[in-house]
Order: sequence, then C-alpha cells, then structure tokens
Amino acid sequence: MTTDIQHAPVTRSYRDYAHPLWRRLLFTRETAIIALLVIVYVVAAVSVRAFAAPITITYLLLDVAAILFIALPMTLVIITGEIDLSVASIVGLSSVTLGTLHQAGLPIEAAGAVAILVGIVAGAINGFFVTVVGLPSLAVTIGTLALFRGLAVGLLGTTAVTDFTEFWTDLAKSKIPGTPIPSVMVLFVVLAIVFAVLLHFTPFGRGIYAIGLASEAARFSGVRVERTKFILFVLSGAVSALAGIYYTLRFGSARGDNATGLELSVIAAVLLGGVSIFGGRGNILGVIAGVLLIGIVGSALRLANVTSDVINIITGALLVVSVVSSSVLAWIHRKRIGAGIKKGPPAPAQD
Repeated sequence: MTTDIQHAPVTRSYRDYAHPLWRRLLFTRETAIIALLVIVYVVAAVSVRAFAAPITITYLLLDVAAILFIALPMTLVIITGEIDLSVASIVGLSSVTLGTLHQAGLPIEAAGAVAILVGIVAGAINGFFVTVVGLPSLAVTIGTLALFRGLAVGLLGTTAVTDFTEFWTDLAKSKIPGTPIPSVMVLFVVLAIVFAVLLHFTPFGRGIYAIGLASEAARFSGVRVERTKFILFVLSGAVSALAGIYYTLRFGSARGDNATGLELSVIAAVLLGGVSIFGGRGNILGVIAGVLLIGIVGSALRLANVTSDVINIITGALLVVSVVSSSVLAWIHRKRIGAGIKKGPPAPAQD
C-alpha cells in the first residue's frame, strides 16, 4: 500500500534569501569608493612627497569644503530622481549679496543671514517650477543657472568686494587647534549628521527613496511627493548660499563669477559616491567619500604640476564613468534577478 503524505509548504523568510550581513556591508558601491579613496591617498602620498604634509591636508579640506556642503542636499535631490544645476550660480549670487550688503555698511552676520535668505528664495523658485508648474528639473535649473549668474554678475559687474573684516576671513581659514583640520569641518560634520539622520532614519528620508524608485507608487502610499521635492530644492538653495558665504570669506573676495563650474564637481562627486542618477539609491557616507576622492585626485595632480584643464577633463571623465557604471550595475542586477525567476523555486524535498 502506498501512502501519499502531503507536506505543508515551508515558510521562507527574508533572511533565507538575504546575503550575510558582512557581505551586505562590504560588497557595496560605497565601500568600494571608500577603499578606492584609501588606495588613491596612499598612492598620492607615496608618489608626491609633498602630498603627505599636514599643510596639504589643510588646503585639501579647505578646497573641497564648499563641494562637501552642497553635496549633502544634492544627494537627497538626486535620490528623488531630480537634479539641481543652479547650485554654483546660487553660490555666486549669495557671494555678491554678502559683499554688496557688507560694503553698504551691514554687519557680516546680518549680510550673511540675508544671503542665506536669497539662497532659500532661489531654491524655492526652482522648487516651484518643478513641483507646481511640473517642468523637468534639468530644464528649470539650467535656466535658473543662467538667471542667478546673470543677476550676480549684473549687481557687481567686473568689480569685486574685498574689504571684509579680518576676523571673519581668518576664521574661514582657521584650523582646529593642534590639528591640520580646518575649523569649517566642524560645521560640515554637524550638517552631515543632520542630513544623514534625515535621509536614513526618518519617514521623510524613506519617502525620498520611495519617490526615486517609483514616484506614483510613493504618492499612493501617502508620500507627499511635490512637497518633499520642494523642501529639498529649498534646502539645496540654503546650503548653497551657506557655501557661498564660506567661499567668499575664504578667498576674501565677493565676485559674480565665484564658483563658476562648481556644479560639475558636485554632481560628479555625488554620482561617484554611489548615488544613482536615476534615483532611488545612495547614501551620505558614499557621497562624502566621493567628494574626498575627487579632491585628493585634483590636489595630487596640481602638486604634480598638471594644469587645471586636464584636471577638469579627469573630473568630467569620472562623471561619465559614474553614470555608465551605475547603468551597467543595474543591468547586471536585473539580469541576475531575471535568471533567478526563470529557474523557479527549488523543488520540494521527497520522502
């Protein structure tokens, strides 16, 4: 007599399909960028002897500070699937605002507050056209890039404001006592923690990822898509204006063409740091590593007497590689998922 025994279906959890924790932590794009950052730093220190000097670290961090600031909100904007190309022109506009108001007799503190307000308004203009009017962020921010830069150059022309209080210019270039680390890094660390908590540990941050993965699905899930994007553009404008204040005081000069082309370095660093240009993926740590990597490459090449044009070419190449590698990795991932689906579930065990 043959007895058929009906086996109850085995319930499998996410843990059964997930990779081990060590693999999920180590085999990521962000970890690869951090490893590459360490390798490039060691190679640069060995190849260019002056690169290992403490003063080089100081100037490296001073040079990338503005990029680090702007990269924080830019990360959130790109994760939603949008982009902000107007950030460098907001830096210039806030620089001119600070210089013009200070020249008119306003204290640096008050002039800086107005400059940040100008950045907020500029970000709100971008957010309005993207979220309310419904225009593509690429087209909007290309237009406002020209608009804000034109306003900045129009206010000062070819002149520059340089009569800033020595206390503030020295503070922008000062170092933490006993270290080669600039004092401005303290402000950056505070902002980085705020943005990291906002993105990775709040419902607002989870909504940002949901928008980037599927905006319509996010909307039906209760995420206020337009409001979220508007807030991010405002944050981008505010932080860009803060970077403009630092940029002005660091160089002691307010000019309408300050930070021209800086948006290329910011976007290249964000994408190199593991943020997908198509949205839905990325984190703050990888972006910081991406900024530092570009800064180290640029600093080492300058010490090796490489011209700025060549450095710009390399930065552009890194941007292209970042976009292409994201697409290739996504294609490989889709292929692996498709192959797994075709194979089907494992056959049930036979008694």
